[in-house]
Amino acid sequence: MRKHVLAAAGLALALAACDDQVSRSTRHLSPIPPQTLALMGEKGMSRNDPILVRAYKKESELEVWKRGQDGKYAHLKTYPICRWSGQLGPKVKTGDRQAPEGFYTVTPGQMNPNSAYYLSFDTGYPNAYDRAHGRTGAHLMVHGTCSSAGCYAMTDEAIAEVYAIARDAFSGGQRGFQFQAYPFRMTAENLAKHRADPHMAFWKNLKEGSDYFEVMKEEPKVAVANQRYAFGSDDPTVVAAVEKKRAVDEQKVADLVAKGTPAIRLVYEDGGGHASFREAMVASTGGDDGSVFAVLATRPRRNLGEVSRPEALAMGPREIVIDGGKAKPEKIEKPSTALAYAGAKPAVAATTAVPRTEPGPAKASESKSLYDRVFSFLGTSAGEEPVVEQQQPTAVPLPPRRGAEARPGERRADLATPIRTAARPVSTTN
Repeated sequence: MRKHVLAAAGLALALAACDDQVSRSTRHLSPIPPQTLALMGEKGMSRNDPILVRAYKKESELEVWKRGQDGKYAHLKTYPICRWSGQLGPKVKTGDRQAPEGFYTVTPGQMNPNSAYYLSFDTGYPNAYDRAHGRTGAHLMVHGTCSSAGCYAMTDEAIAEVYAIARDAFSGGQRGFQFQAYPFRMTAENLAKHRADPHMAFWKNLKEGSDYFEVMKEEPKVAVANQRYAFGSDDPTVVAAVEKKRAVDEQKVADLVAKGTPAIRLVYEDGGGHASFREAMVASTGGDDGSVFAVLATRPRRNLGEVSRPEALAMGPREIVIDGGKAKPEKIEKPSTALAYAGAKPAVAATTAVPRTEPGPAKASESKSLYDRVFSFLGTSAGEEPVVEQQQPTAVPLPPRRGAEARPGERRADLATPIRTAARPVSTTN
């Protein structure tokens, strides 16, 4: 008996020692910065008013919206996303490194003040839509530092501010805020360029919810029916306004296609991050090109903390032009030599099949929309997703790395051991 007691006591001490630094931290109590509070005041908002959060992969930005005294949401602030992993498209299964896309709800219980990545909140994946499609995975977070295995990494400074804004909204009585995650901003330009992507039917479904928010400036009601997101309103004037916006956007897409806008697909080595953070990585490497650092010398540097797979960030996205459903030679965004050196490791070429998402059944009475006519040249209707093999680029040789790094599989992403970049630490001035 005594052995069991001693063993239990020893385990308790060991756990306390491991969690000592985190458990005693008061970082989750940090106040909203005075400048942000002043911005709220200028926009007629209160620190305790409800919030809504929107994230965009391609642009690597996260927006915080706040409800004002008129009951409508208004944009408060945009934060650059330091790192997201995977490709444009939804998360499908555990281990695919995909950051989720869709409509989620974040409650106070999903806020983690003891995160191994400074602070975090769970996005709520999988939601009812994900479960309807049999998707797997858990603990997909928005958190600090710059390391992602299926999460949206914001840096410690940014997550501290977003966490504080959410915490005060909960204190004001909000029971849960909506987290909207998109592959890109739902503009006509993006929709025209990505019209041949196999995920377009899913993304158009997300745009329906985005349109309701853009028109109402209220949190859209979200349901799942026939394996699709369903959005709506009891106000017929709102429904009419949304339909008008959709028609205008479809016409813009058709016009852009008629003018020769090429259909493309972006392929990432492993996700991306905001351009400002990529520049910070370049500035921290000490490099071989003086012209780059002459420009960056006048800009404040950020401490990125842990950076997952920096060599993937160095590669940048590949733009593959799609012609009649077939890929043309890709356009590669040339990375900075110094940035490539920051995480030098040969990229591995791979060919994987793009997961399909199943759209809901279309009504037989519906007439062909402009989207349908745009998609017809590919031999595919807007309600279908073409099966396109995702072609990864040929490996690009990079300088050898000092020491080997294992590419992590997807564990609990919020607690996964991050990979440290070869870059030297930089101090933050903002």
